[in-house]
Amino acid sequence: MITWSRVDELADEIGADDFAEVVALFLEEVEGELDRLYDLTDANALERTLHFLKGSALNLGFSEFAALCQLGERQAAQGNSSDIRADRVVDCYNRSKSEFMAGLEQRRPT
Repeated sequence: MITWSRVDELADEIGADDFAEVVALFLEEVEGELDRLYDLTDANALERTLHFLKGSALNLGFSEFAALCQLGERQAAQGNSSDIRADRVVDCYNRSKSEFMAGLEQRRPT
C-alpha cells in the first residue's frame, strides 16, 4: 500500500520538521478533495480531482491509492465516470493512511 522507499527519500530530502509539515498538508488537502469527490458529476472535474489525488499520493508513497486514482482518472477521461466508485477511493485512502501513520510511528527513532 505504501512505498516506504519513497517516504524515506522524501523525509531525507526535506528533513524531519518539514516532512511533518508536508504530511499534515497532504492529509488536509487530500481529505478536502475526497470530501468533494462524492459531489462531482462533471467528468472533467472528476478527472482533474483524481489527477490531483494521484499526484499527491505518489509524492508521499501512497502507491495503491495512487493506482486507484489513476484508474479513475482514465475512466473519467474515457467518459466512464459512472464506473468510478468514490467509496472505494475513500476506503483505499483511509486504509493507506492507517498503514502510513502506523509505519511512521514504527520508524520514529527512540
